Amino acid sequence: MKPTESVDIKAFIDERKMSAYQWLVLVLCFWIVTMDGLDTAVMGFVAPVIMHDWNVSRAAFGPVMSAAMVGLAVGALVAGPMADRVGRKKILIGSVFCFGLFSLLCAFAETPTALVILRFLTGLGLGAAMPNSTTLLSEYVPSRSRSLLLTIMFTGFNFGSGAGGFVAAWLIPHFGWRAVFMFGGILPVVSVPLLLWLLPESARLLLVRKAVTERIARTLGRVCGHRFADDVRFTAPEPVVAAKAPVRMLFADGYAMSTLMLWVTYFMGLLIIYLLTGWLPTLIKDAGLPVERAAAITGMFQLGGTVGAVAVGFAMDRMDRNAVIGCSYLLGGAFIFALGMGTLQSGTLPILVACAGFFMSGAQTGLNALAPSCYPTRARATGVSWMLGFGRLGGILGSLVGGALLSLGFSFATVFSVLAVPAVIAAIAIVMNRVALRFITSPVADV
Repeated sequence: MKPTESVDIKAFIDERKMSAYQWLVLVLCFWIVTMDGLDTAVMGFVAPVIMHDWNVSRAAFGPVMSAAMVGLAVGALVAGPMADRVGRKKILIGSVFCFGLFSLLCAFAETPTALVILRFLTGLGLGAAMPNSTTLLSEYVPSRSRSLLLTIMFTGFNFGSGAGGFVAAWLIPHFGWRAVFMFGGILPVVSVPLLLWLLPESARLLLVRKAVTERIARTLGRVCGHRFADDVRFTAPEPVVAAKAPVRMLFADGYAMSTLMLWVTYFMGLLIIYLLTGWLPTLIKDAGLPVERAAAITGMFQLGGTVGAVAVGFAMDRMDRNAVIGCSYLLGGAFIFALGMGTLQSGTLPILVACAGFFMSGAQTGLNALAPSCYPTRARATGVSWMLGFGRLGGILGSLVGGALLSLGFSFATVFSVLAVPAVIAAIAIVMNRVALRFITSPVADV
């Protein structure tokens, strides 16, 4: 008798070249993250016009600006466990439809209160999209290039955020601020049928959720361009059990220490990034430089971060991933410290900002690429989404702390020099994560 074909899904993907369909999955996830970036950043582009049209003060408009951030945190915390229970594809496409629909409805808001509610609901979808894009793509690309491909996917967020500025600059003078929300909403909504047709479910999740073999063979074969035998048997380098509580898995079997270290690292990274990018334009403008120069200098952070993300991802595939991220945080902290030691009129300011973005944003994106490999399939989306959700608190704190310190009279040099401290904490925490992974008693599929 012919022996039954046994296929380890992870090894099967790792041993083969990337198929055209796997590249398509990367493109689809990149597109989702691009739309995510556009809709996340859109409020910053239209806020001045809305405040003018509605005659609303900055203080009164504050809740509108923060509503999506709160929704992002809640969406991330809720979406991960749901995706580990019902599937990556369903939650991911649902999140795209959610943030597209409510962004579209923002175009019809007539009061700040309505806009607060709609931006919060938009945030729920935005918060769910990023972790599930990360998780799904991580399970369909080979280990040898996973970090690089994931960081390339994440550059879509910067691309979408930047493109939103150009879109708003053209639409607002011609059609008004409502057209910007309509553009940001229509794109995701019309993309849903395409995603339903082309986006695959995770074959590894299907296995650990004990789906029928025929469905796994059909899904994996479609993505990898392979036809499996009728009597094929699929395996995974981890226990094939369906956890009833994915959140509990983050703190069981030795995962607790790794989970906490990932949270601390992501929290500190977003605290730095949001404080730096949120307040640097204001400080540069207050120093007497034109607003155009303030925007251009701050944009160097995003430009440096995009290049840094790809460079860090490339290095992670060739060296110890935790060490690469830790070194990147340390170097980012060093450049931010140097930024605080200089002056806002210095000719080196754009270079220092670009270098800070290269290492800080590169490390943060690298952490997004690392996180899926730290958890088993049955809790992977939960682990990634809860790290992102907890990290959002760091972003909110960074925005608040920056304003508070500056209002108390702390100088530019003091505020930005102190930011080197959370960078060091992030570096230590990610190195501790590498140590913590050695004590996990339940095997991790990707480490």
